[in-house]
Amino acid sequence: MAQRPTGDNVWHTFLSGEHPMLRRYFRLLRMLPSDPRCRFCGAPFGGLGGRLMRLMGKGRSNLNPHWCNACETLAKKQPGGTEIEITMFFVDVRGSTGLAEGMRPLEFTELMNRFYAVATDILSRTDAMIDKMVGDEVIGLYIPGFTGPKHAQLAIQAAQELLLATGHRDPGGPWLPVGIGIHTGIVYVGVIGAEGITDITAMGDAMNTTARLVSQAGSGEAVISEVTCIASGLNLGDLEQRHLALKGRQEEVDVRVLHSGPKVSPKT
Repeated sequence: MAQRPTGDNVWHTFLSGEHPMLRRYFRLLRMLPSDPRCRFCGAPFGGLGGRLMRLMGKGRSNLNPHWCNACETLAKKQPGGTEIEITMFFVDVRGSTGLAEGMRPLEFTELMNRFYAVATDILSRTDAMIDKMVGDEVIGLYIPGFTGPKHAQLAIQAAQELLLATGHRDPGGPWLPVGIGIHTGIVYVGVIGAEGITDITAMGDAMNTTARLVSQAGSGEAVISEVTCIASGLNLGDLEQRHLALKGRQEEVDVRVLHSGPKVSPKT
């Protein structure tokens, strides 16, 4: 019999999608009615099965409405985390200070709420974990356990959709100017914080790199690290190439820049 994972190994097998119980849970939960279901484990949200799940404390996640709250449950029962390779997605509003200066607080808040709604909808539909909505920025994490191996590709897909959804191809210009940074790397994903005040998030140098990339993105641009481009398996050869000097880094970082336009496609 395989040894049951313990400690941080539980988080690693869970977030990588390698936990030995996942397939068994999926087969069992798929037998319960009815759709819609958690994309991760198959737990039903609707019908009799959904009511049964709610009685057991299993409902929609605060991290992504297309998932169940298994992450939150794990965080309560098994605080910890693991180092794992993921793809990080940062999007923020360009010139938000100027926008706020020219608008009433309520009007600016309504505009930002529209931005949050559009961004989180696209991120959640592409299976990102909604990490943060802070000020003029939204952060999504594409974790292999939820996305499978195509986490880099899904992040680039989300960037395309978000640039279109914010109007960067519209003749009159965007209803909100945004820039995006995307990077793939190893981070710590898990529970952080003090006793009683905790959060599930990612930390590490790769997160800092992604933050630097989004700061280099102009309105209507997604700045994508070369590491992510290679990991995505997409045909990105026609995208603009840049060599960026990022704050705190001695060597320049190679990136590709995606503008709103025709969709990129897998390599043939």
